This record gives sequence, structure tokens and C-alpha cells, in this order.
Amino acid sequence: MAGGSPAPEVPTVGLDKVTVSYGQFTAVRDFSLAVEKGSFVTLLGPSGCGKTTILRSIAGLVEISSGQISIGGQRVDDVPINKRNIGLVFQNYALFPHKSVFDNVAFGLKYRAVSKPEIARRVGEALEMVRLPGSEKKLPSQLSGGQQQRIALARAIVFEPTVLLLDEPLSALDANMREEMRVEIKKIQKATGITAIFVTHDQEEALSMSDQIVVMNAGVAEQVGTPAEVYDAPATAFVADFLGKANVLPGSVDKMEGQIATVQLDAGQAIRAVSPSPIAQGARVSVVVRPQKLAVGSEEGSNSLSGRVVSTSYLGASAVYEIDIGKETIVRANTLLSGPILREGETARLGFAPEGCVLLDAGGRRVV
Repeated sequence: MAGGSPAPEVPTVGLDKVTVSYGQFTAVRDFSLAVEKGSFVTLLGPSGCGKTTILRSIAGLVEISSGQISIGGQRVDDVPINKRNIGLVFQNYALFPHKSVFDNVAFGLKYRAVSKPEIARRVGEALEMVRLPGSEKKLPSQLSGGQQQRIALARAIVFEPTVLLLDEPLSALDANMREEMRVEIKKIQKATGITAIFVTHDQEEALSMSDQIVVMNAGVAEQVGTPAEVYDAPATAFVADFLGKANVLPGSVDKMEGQIATVQLDAGQAIRAVSPSPIAQGARVSVVVRPQKLAVGSEEGSNSLSGRVVSTSYLGASAVYEIDIGKETIVRANTLLSGPILREGETARLGFAPEGCVLLDAGGRRVV
């Protein structure tokens, strides 16, 4: 139609006001999300926040109490799991121990009326993709944990599902293998163009892998945004603390000058922060500043805090300091080292810019 704007693309996965309750307990409340085709979306939060319940609801393993779920534009609330065309990767791999790698990977194809030559071709391709070619005859017990996870991933993508669901798939691996698999999963997701929804409590995984992060708390989404958005502009005190362990410093607004608020901290010192909208003098606020925004031993930026070092963690090229800025208020600073490392008991000065701060109102929500 001439002059008309194109119709918005239907999300690959859509959740509209989904609630999941078990008797009196509500695990997920009024949850909505649109997952775009080809994107990698992470549900991030602590244990018990509802992230796995949402994933299992999309899979059809958990019945929702209200709302609706769609996959590929089709409502699937009452569609059984085997008809939803989803790939699943679990934390414990869930491989069949007495079946060969070939039979494990081919399992989903055998129920889809795929010919034997086509099954062999697709299994071979999937094993190439996860970098385990030639392992068809092995049993899961002959593979390392990382290799088993690769087989589980191959099994999940071999039948070209509409969406790939990954439930904390890296938590059983050691730190080095986790990092390697993190890179591997992201490469495979981009190479196949598959839409992926990933569940984790690990903030580093979420930040490094995701196109979009949904930060969950007590069954609701606290914030949905890109990694940069949720990290640099946390919507709530919970997001600020859970994602990156930000410093959240309470105080009261002393004055406004344009878009700069001067905040008298409860700890006794004053700092300036950018405020997108005016705040009344005397209003209670909290200033959020990330540890990486604080330059130790520097007057960088127009903010300056001083305090006493209470702990030092040396990390080679950088150091993490915990600094008491007054009234037992501890500020965490993560800084690159350009000189001698500060020791416990020494005085430290912290420089940072008002633009590096986020203001939360008295209700713990970002000032916008």
C-alpha cells in the first residue's frame, strides 16, 4: 500500500501478561515480553525469581494460570511440548546414557518423518557445528562435561527449531569451560540465526552474550533492555545491585542547577549527579555509581570523595578497593593500576563525573 508504513514483524516468541501460580504462591506475575526473530534474550536474576518458570512455560512444561504465549505468531498455551517446535538445552544435559552420540542427536528427527539419509546428513552437520565431528559412535560417558553440553546443543538445533531455550546450560561446567562454551553458544546462535532465550543467574554471562536482558525479581521484570542499558542506566535499586554490584549511596537533594543535582549524602559528603528532570530540594534520592566509574587517586571529573581503604584486592592490571567514605558507608572502586597499590588504612581519593551517576527516587526507581 503506497505511503503506508510496513507492518511490524511478529515476534518469534510473545508473552502477554503471563501469570503462573501454584496455589497461594505466585511464581510469575503479569509478565510480558516480545522476542524478535534471530535475537539472543537472557532472563537474569537470583534463584526463585521466576526466570526458569517462564522458560518452562514457553516450552510447555509448566501450565500458565493466565495470559497467553505465542510462538511464531501462533498461540500455544494449550499446545503440547512436542508440537511447539522448540529446542531445549538443560543444565544437566539430559542425554540418554545408553544411546550413542548419533542416536542422542538424531532423537528429535526420528519423530518428524525425516528419511534416514537426511537424518545422517543433519546429524553430521550439527556435530560439525559444535566441533565434535566423528563422535557419532561414542557414548555420553566417554565425553567430558563440555563435550556432553555440545552434544545437548547439537540435539537441540538439529531439527531447526523456531526457538532455542537454554536453562542455565553452563552452570555445571568449570570456569574455563564455561567461558569457552559461552563463546561457542553465541557463535552457533549467530551462525544459525536461531532465536534463543537463555536463563542464568550469572551477570557476566548475561552481559557478554545477550542482545537483550530481562532482569527478574520476585516474579516480575524489573527492567528489559540491552546490556548497556541495564548496566549503565539501571531502572531500579535492585537492578543496580544485582547487575554489577553498583554503589547505591542515599542522600537528599541540596540544590538543582540545570540538569545537575547536588546531593548531600547521608555519609556526610556531597556529590553532583545528572538528573533528567527537576527534583525538589530536600527530596530523598540515592546516587548509583558503578565501581568502574571511580578513578582512585585522581581528581578526574567534578566529583570527589575521600575515605579510608578497608580492603584491597589485587587483580594484576587492576585492583578492587573497598573504601569507607564516612559513617561506615563502604564504596567499591574497580580501577586500573597506574601507580603503587593502596593498602588497608591508607586514605584514598575518588574522582568521577556527574554523567557517570544515575539517580533513584525515594521509591528506588530511576529518575527520568
